[in-house]
Amino acid sequence: MQVNPKDDVEAVKNLSESIEKIKKEISKVIVGQEQIINDLLISLFAKGNCLLIGVPGLAKTLLIKTLADVLDLKFSRIQFTPDLMPSDITGTEIIEDDSTTKKKQFRYVEGPIFANIILADEINRTPPKTQAALLEAMQEHKVTSGGITRNLEEPFFVLATQNPIEQEGTYPLPEAQLDRFMFNLWLEYPTLNEEIQIIKSTTSDYKPSINKILNAENIIYFQELVRRVPVADNVIEFAVNIVNQSRPSLSKSNFVKEKVSWGAGPRASQYLIIAAKTKAIFEGRFTPNIDDVKYFLIPVLRHRIIPNFSAEAEGISSVDIINKISEEF
Repeated sequence: MQVNPKDDVEAVKNLSESIEKIKKEISKVIVGQEQIINDLLISLFAKGNCLLIGVPGLAKTLLIKTLADVLDLKFSRIQFTPDLMPSDITGTEIIEDDSTTKKKQFRYVEGPIFANIILADEINRTPPKTQAALLEAMQEHKVTSGGITRNLEEPFFVLATQNPIEQEGTYPLPEAQLDRFMFNLWLEYPTLNEEIQIIKSTTSDYKPSINKILNAENIIYFQELVRRVPVADNVIEFAVNIVNQSRPSLSKSNFVKEKVSWGAGPRASQYLIIAAKTKAIFEGRFTPNIDDVKYFLIPVLRHRIIPNFSAEAEGISSVDIINKISEEF
C-alpha cells in the first residue's frame, strides 16, 4: 500500500483505515486478544516497546510473528536462557581469510537484534549483563561491537515476554530497566468460546492467507505523524498530575503515602501522552482527550509503581493503587 497523503488530515484517515485492515488480517490467525493487539500496535506506532506477561501456550510468538507478516517487517525471536551471552544478541566479529590478499581479517556477523520486530522470549531467564545488551539496543536503536557503532534498521520494536509462574532461576528486571518499556501488558486466558475456536482452527488443515497492509516506510511516516498530533494543555496537565499523585513525597493521598515505596517517573507522563495521541489517530481523531489518557493508566503505570511491604502484606497490588489514584480524579 502506497501512502502519499497530501496533509496530516488525510494521513490520519489513512492510518485509521489501515489499522482496521491490520486487525482484520491478524484475526485470521489469532482468536480474541483484541485489546492486546490494539496495545501492541499503539506501542509500535508510538515508537515504544512492550513487556508482555503471560503463561506458556497463549500464542505470544504466533501473535508477534503474524504482526510482522502483516506489516511486511523482518521478525526475529531470541530465546533467553541462563547461558545466553550479549554477543549472541548483538553479533560478533569472526576471523576469516581474505581470498584476495590471503590475509586474515575480521568480519562482523550480525546477531538476531538486526531485525524490525524482536521477540525477546522470557527475558528474565538470562543474567543482567545479557539483559542490558538488549535494553541498550532497545533504547539507543544501535549496537557497538569492536569499537564500531551500527545502527539498527527502523522501525525497531521489541516485545519482551516473562513467564509469571516459573520464578526459580530467574533474574527479575530492576525497576530502572522496567521503566524503559512503554507498556506492561498481561495476556489472559481465552474465553471458552475463543478456546473452542482456537482448537478448531489449530487441529485442522486451515492455513490462512495473510495480506500485507503496510511496510517499513509507511510505518516510519505514521510514527512521525503521531509526534505531530497536537495535545491540549489540560490533557497534558491531567497526565502529569496523575503521575505526580503516584509519588509518596508529592501525593495528597494518605493511601499512596502509606502503601507506595516509589512512584512513576517523568517517562510515565511522556508515554501516557504519546499513547493517547496514537489512540486518537487510530480512531480517526486529530487530538486526544483525558479519557484517552485514562485508558492507558494501567499498562503505563503498572510496572512503575512499587508497593511497599505494608501493601504487599495486605495483598495490595500496583493495579489496586492505580485504581485508587484514578478514583480521585
